[in-house]
Amino acid sequence: MRAKGKRILVVDDEDPIRRMLSRNLKGSGYEVLVAENGKQALDAVHDHRPDLILLDLCMPGEISGLDVCVKVRTFTSVPIIVLSAMTEEKQKVRALDLGADDYLTKPFSNDELQARVRACLRRAQAMEIAAEHEPETLASADGHIFMDVPARQVRVGSQDVRLTPTEFELLRQLMLSSGKVLTHRTLLRAVWGPEYGEEADYLRVYVRQLRLKIETEPSHPHYILTEPGVGYVFRTHAEARNI
Repeated sequence: MRAKGKRILVVDDEDPIRRMLSRNLKGSGYEVLVAENGKQALDAVHDHRPDLILLDLCMPGEISGLDVCVKVRTFTSVPIIVLSAMTEEKQKVRALDLGADDYLTKPFSNDELQARVRACLRRAQAMEIAAEHEPETLASADGHIFMDVPARQVRVGSQDVRLTPTEFELLRQLMLSSGKVLTHRTLLRAVWGPEYGEEADYLRVYVRQLRLKIETEPSHPHYILTEPGVGYVFRTHAEARNI
């Protein structure tokens, strides 16, 4: 993914962190915008339409980082990478569920950040290309789950379901290969990019969140099935399977 022409919004209330991130990203050829609170962040997204947002969760003011995720997702699918010192898994899950695409725990190296940024931008571009060249609609065998790819919409039964961009792409990959077991490595690289492949626990968080949104009984999934120690498969047949 080339940096040329890509605009990144850095949102953090600490000036030294904003300066450091801006310097490193500009050095890699990105155009950088900065915001020090949630309100500034939302204004910048509305006014400048960045290609990627780097977002701190703990910020002063009435609009937190999680609030920014929620509000941004009402009008754009721009990728969001959360940068946070909070390491609790429930906090990560909360951020991912509210619309973040990735979560990087502070402190982190510039190389790690740059790799995540490249992967996220490449994934966003790949999703746009896929929408042009692959099936416009996907559905489960029983029609219960329906995906409109160009519109980025998913319907489960009679209800529209809001998925984050990453959840949408994960479900799309599974449905495109319906009936075929996709390994952890295959899914990680297809959805997140070639830098990924060993983060099976990371993938497990997303699958759990996706099941909560599309399965009637998430603890006993009917559509996204686990192949223990291998990966996941989207069911094609009507009979039940054990997981």
